[in-house]
Amino acid sequence: MPVAARDTGQVTNLPLPRFVSLKASEGNVRRGPSLTHRIDWVFQRRDMPLRITAEHGHWRRVEDRDGLGGWVHYSLLSGTRTVIVEQDMLTLRSRPEPNAPVTAALEAGVVARLGECGPEWCKLNSGGYKGWAPKARLWGVAMDELRD
Repeated sequence: MPVAARDTGQVTNLPLPRFVSLKASEGNVRRGPSLTHRIDWVFQRRDMPLRITAEHGHWRRVEDRDGLGGWVHYSLLSGTRTVIVEQDMLTLRSRPEPNAPVTAALEAGVVARLGECGPEWCKLNSGGYKGWAPKARLWGVAMDELRD
């Protein structure tokens, strides 16, 4: 059975939806894709992972892990990949195995840099700590996504 083709952005030709992060420490979220549209709110967390769901010119429609979002200028976004820890005291392990030694524990809501990902585990880097965590406990990476 053929795999369904993913949608691609009309501007970048990159897959939609896709994950990025907030480059700036503040980013205005607008109701539509232009400076004339009202600012609905402001994202205030540098490196926060966001999912791009649409493109229009220099604008990207994004949403956060709660599904909230709107349009932001592409210059506020980065291709650097980050994730939000969804489970409190999530243990990072030295290898992508449930019984591997623990290297650290991260609180829920921590933003970590995303490294390589296999089918079930992703390598994270946060606050100088590195280790592997179950992909299902993270927001900002697709469950079927593989990274090297």
